Amino acid sequence: MALEGSIVDASKALTLGLATGLGAIGPGIGVGYIFGKTVESVARQPELRSDLLSITFLGLALTEAITFYALLMGFVAFFLV
Repeated sequence: MALEGSIVDASKALTLGLATGLGAIGPGIGVGYIFGKTVESVARQPELRSDLLSITFLGLALTEAITFYALLMGFVAFFLV
């Protein structure tokens, strides 16, 4: 009977890790894409650098929020299920 509890705890820990890890893949790609396009835009029009950076950091914040949502859902699965 003690083994069944250990298996449930292990599956919860695995769920937490997978939810966070898989939830970070998309935002990681998105952040790379955002900054790559910003570098490209600044290279084409250097005078717009300050305007582009403010928009870039807004996009960065919104993209990184997805990772925190994935972490939150992983915690929900870990503690409430």
